[in-house]
Amino acid sequence: MMQVIVTGASGRMGRMLVRAVAESEDAELVGATERPGSGFVGGDAGKVAGIGALGITLADDVATLPQADVLIDFTAPEALMEHAEFVAKRSMRMVIGTTGLSVKQLQDLRNTLLECPTVMAANYSVGVNLALQLIRQAAQVLGPEYDAEIFEAHHKHKVDAPSGTALAMGRTLAWGRGVDFDKVAVFSREGNTGERETGSIGFSVVRAGNLVGEHKAMFVSDEERIEIGHIAADRMVFAKGAMRAARWLMDQRAGWYGMENVLGLSG
Repeated sequence: MMQVIVTGASGRMGRMLVRAVAESEDAELVGATERPGSGFVGGDAGKVAGIGALGITLADDVATLPQADVLIDFTAPEALMEHAEFVAKRSMRMVIGTTGLSVKQLQDLRNTLLECPTVMAANYSVGVNLALQLIRQAAQVLGPEYDAEIFEAHHKHKVDAPSGTALAMGRTLAWGRGVDFDKVAVFSREGNTGERETGSIGFSVVRAGNLVGEHKAMFVSDEERIEIGHIAADRMVFAKGAMRAARWLMDQRAGWYGMENVLGLSG
């Protein structure tokens, strides 16, 4: 039985993860956390997730939790670092869905988890990861005469923009074209911007209501438009993907992996 800790267990994704663990025949929830000061601290993780009592109390300090096989984190960059240190000290495994990290934070994270089997992905949907593969192939075939645009839409409470998935799409597109993403990405347009620069990758962002997640890459020429997109209808798709990654990690050595490795798409 795979023993799982879920951090940020009262959040949108945290509740889905608690449900996903509880619904799994091969996994059990042994610990859950929420940020200090949250009104959910001290509550039952199952009740908070809307599935009934599980006997797991939401803690505000990850250091008080028991040993587990894997910790799943969809929180915030600052909290993530604390959780990674806990994982490293316990020689556990970690599945990371937190986005919005700076370059330094990402490097510090990788250094901290150097001896731990870790999966980090911008999106744990199987469909999104297949879409990334298609975007790379399209970018290899369609030259810079096809204008490239990335569109994404999320709920109004999401704090980082563009989303990690949108950035992953842009980086995958740039990789397929063999160009430096940081040199061709255009994140904002306002006022007299002049004509579009050939080979650039544009981004547009929507934050509204309770949108779960919508992403689309567009390749546009004067004669045609190719769109590769994904719409998430339920956050459970991400939770199930994270659980798939956790199971996969049980048989892996220490290392840094992505969902392409979990799904066998890295070849």
